[in-house]
Amino acid sequence: MDKQESGGWYFGWNIVGAAAVLTLLTVGLRMSIGPFFLPMAESMGFTRSTLSGIVAVGMLCYGLGMPVAGYLVNTQGTRFVLLAGTAIVVASSIWAVFASGPIEFLLSFGVALSIGLAFTSPVALTPVISRWFTRQRGMALFFLSTGSMAGIALMTPALTFSISAVGWKETLVGFSVLFALLTVPMALFVMRDEAPEHTDLLPHQIVGKTRGAKPASRQAAPNVRAALRSLPFWQVALGLFACGFSMNLLGTHGVPMLMDHGFDATTSSLGIGLIGLVAIFSTLVLGRLSDQVERRNILATIYLVRGLGFFALVMVGAHWELYAAATIGGVVWAGSIALSSAILADVYGIRLVGVLYGLAYLGHQVGGMISSWLGGWAFEAFGTHWVAFGSAGVLLLAAALISLRLPGRGLPRGQVAAAGGN
Repeated sequence: MDKQESGGWYFGWNIVGAAAVLTLLTVGLRMSIGPFFLPMAESMGFTRSTLSGIVAVGMLCYGLGMPVAGYLVNTQGTRFVLLAGTAIVVASSIWAVFASGPIEFLLSFGVALSIGLAFTSPVALTPVISRWFTRQRGMALFFLSTGSMAGIALMTPALTFSISAVGWKETLVGFSVLFALLTVPMALFVMRDEAPEHTDLLPHQIVGKTRGAKPASRQAAPNVRAALRSLPFWQVALGLFACGFSMNLLGTHGVPMLMDHGFDATTSSLGIGLIGLVAIFSTLVLGRLSDQVERRNILATIYLVRGLGFFALVMVGAHWELYAAATIGGVVWAGSIALSSAILADVYGIRLVGVLYGLAYLGHQVGGMISSWLGGWAFEAFGTHWVAFGSAGVLLLAAALISLRLPGRGLPRGQVAAAGGN
């Protein structure tokens, strides 16, 4: 049965488990381009700048595909979007293997593969989880972040080993086959858009909700246009911009920055990797907290600590300082995306969360593109990493202040415009 009534298993957790696995694969490949980079450039005869440009376009297309995925989930259903995305991933991977020039490789690996991955990204999975969970929505959505962190931690060494053993082309095709073998059964047999009437609420919460419910005719009917004219959406989007700016800056320039400051390559890599390792476990704690205290306060704390962490990383001089900063940063590294999607669901309702999350996440990718460029340009122009990493710290501190102004979880949706402005 779907709803646990006497301690039985709630089917929604099956959906969460499947979504975490899909996120591991999708984000793992999207964020693990590094192992492919040099083998691809050498095999295709591309310069580093040419392939970097293709990867940058792919990052943007990944972001642009997310609002489309959110819209299609809302109109066609989760199963349709996942199956379509899987077909695109497989077809584009085969196309990329046989591509013969930069334009064809740009269209296959840069554009098509990124769109396919966007269709199977957390944006496509957030709405179905939001429908199935009310009481534990924060915890359920945090498992997507856990999948993301696990994907980065596991996929990078796995892809590196596979590429060294059989080559990048065989690895890419092998990944697409594995991806299809896992995604298709999950889409067909696990993903269900129709959730039980009272989701995961406990009996006494159902009674309270029923007594306090307003007549359907008096409920405000939110829509995307109204949401885009309200302040809370842009508060979340600006926070995600700062999140994407900081995450991609660290992923692209974190190790070079630490090496420029006197750390060897192994220590630098371990320091950055420690952030992701700690984040895998911290998401479980943050997820439980997000269902018990005000989400905006946790989100603001995450941005605040992360912002201070960026200043700390530029100033660390000893190994223990690096590992201490990385550990503290890892505690708050993965929570912002899950909390942002949960807040959007709280404020605007689960019907719009896919589209709005996709649109807000586009800002995340734009921030990532800017920081990836700024980290290299600013160091060459000024000879310091303070410009890029200091900018990330300032943006995150600003995001913390903005997050504190988000509406509370209990605010009726009809009052969003009044609370946030138009």
